[in-house]
Amino acid sequence: MLLESLRREVLYANQEIARRGLAPHTFGNSSGIDRLGIDGSGTQPLVVIKPSGVDYASMTPADLVVTDLAGNIVEGSLRPSSDLDTHTLLYREFPAIGGIVHTHSEFATAWAQACRPIPCLGTTHADYFHGPVPVTEPLTAEEVAEAYVRNTGSVIVRRFRRDQLDPVAIPGVLVAGHAPFAWGRSPAEAVEHADLLEFIARLAWRSILLHAPENGIPNYVSEHHYQRKHGPRATYGQPKDPSDLP
Repeated sequence: MLLESLRREVLYANQEIARRGLAPHTFGNSSGIDRLGIDGSGTQPLVVIKPSGVDYASMTPADLVVTDLAGNIVEGSLRPSSDLDTHTLLYREFPAIGGIVHTHSEFATAWAQACRPIPCLGTTHADYFHGPVPVTEPLTAEEVAEAYVRNTGSVIVRRFRRDQLDPVAIPGVLVAGHAPFAWGRSPAEAVEHADLLEFIARLAWRSILLHAPENGIPNYVSEHHYQRKHGPRATYGQPKDPSDLP
């Protein structure tokens, strides 16, 4: 069986989607990528993704489907997720990511359906997203008819390119009228970001109901919080090298 370790990581991420209540029924999916591929050369990266419509609780590593970046099945007897073409396009366009999670979590999906970005209203948001959570433009009728799933990825990439957004610093997006996608360096980190995105969306919803200013906290506060966790001189957590301790 190809990519046994990655299969286990992707299975865990898919089961976490259900355990954390991020997607009703089987609406969500997760994938991971091995960018080195079978021979370790990097010429044929491989993607492991959830099979379409299979219950999270009953899934096994062997049920997961392995494809190449063109979406061709390399190993697996089940049909891959219907969102496969979105995942593969994001892996092609965002080379720093190693895992993707798509959910229909309640509050993030509400913001997506409202076609509204999530403003940075507080430091919880600023700790994980370097700016507002962006929302895409709606797909055109032509994009839906031509290749709906692939073009879902295209509108995400287009949104990030338009404003020169860094997918590492902003690890998620709202697809207008649809739902969120999140990603990370691994499938496990992607599901963490999906969970955080839902929490941020819920906080923002409730804050706005309490008449929080929609332009959010001052930029100098949000920037300080993001940099203390992710910047070159981050102070949050423990250093990798104990000699860096003060």
